[in-house]
Amino acid sequence: MLRVLGMLALLGLATALGATPTDAGVLAQGARDGQVPAWAIVVDTPVGWTRDCCMYARAIGVNAVLYQGEWSGKPQRVMVLNVWPRKLASLAAEVAADRKRYLQLDPAGKVSSFPVHHPDMPCQASVYQGSDRIDDVLVFCDPGRASGIRLSWSMSFDDSDPTRRALLDAFMRVVVASRYRKDPLALAHGG
Repeated sequence: MLRVLGMLALLGLATALGATPTDAGVLAQGARDGQVPAWAIVVDTPVGWTRDCCMYARAIGVNAVLYQGEWSGKPQRVMVLNVWPRKLASLAAEVAADRKRYLQLDPAGKVSSFPVHHPDMPCQASVYQGSDRIDDVLVFCDPGRASGIRLSWSMSFDDSDPTRRALLDAFMRVVVASRYRKDPLALAHGG
């Protein structure tokens, strides 16, 4: 329990801090798909992190990843962005469904939550403490009904990682700095 409280305190602190951008722009985008308009997720990249939407991200089936150093192929210490067409009725339903899946896969795991104060869209975070001694932070966000999508940011940590605080701070700065845009072509042309 102490570990969860410490993680929540760090994440609360991280949400209050401003982003330290190195490179702003579109991190991931999707073409119009039926009723879902074309979209883009714009985010600043923290100093020392690498953006990838097209090589490693595609290989593991996600929209984008941010990582430090060389790509290791391990999920720990990698910020992962997923975007999908909205199917469930609410953000709360997305979070509940994810928690249910997690606890089915790891009945000994523990789940806690905390609010995320995103300036543009509602978001909700969960901390998953696995029996495998790997912790996951997962933040679901809803850019609104008209977007036709929902998105999530996630990051895994070994539960004893000595760089956990710095990683969580960087992760939360990315989450709260993420912006949904309806039309990536207009964005690319200054619109």
